[in-house]
Amino acid sequence: MLSFLLLIDTIITLYIWSLLIYVVASWLIAFRIINPWQPLVRNILNALERIHEPLMAPIRSVMPNLGGIDLSPIILLLAVQFLRNLLFEYLA
Repeated sequence: MLSFLLLIDTIITLYIWSLLIYVVASWLIAFRIINPWQPLVRNILNALERIHEPLMAPIRSVMPNLGGIDLSPIILLLAVQFLRNLLFEYLA
């Protein structure tokens, strides 16, 4: 059971890191540091968007409009960390 728990923890960790990469990449595009029209960058961003947008879109629909500030990645990060803590609390 411990190996299964460690596998799930590793998957959650990879998801968190990819979420952070997605947020930083969106900032780099917003500040025009990287070009989103390059094929490699576009493919990476599309992959990250397909992973994270299905979970961030419902959060965005509930959140009030704060102008240009998007807090949905922070809320998603907190939710994933909470689920990780629950997993360790009940299974370990």
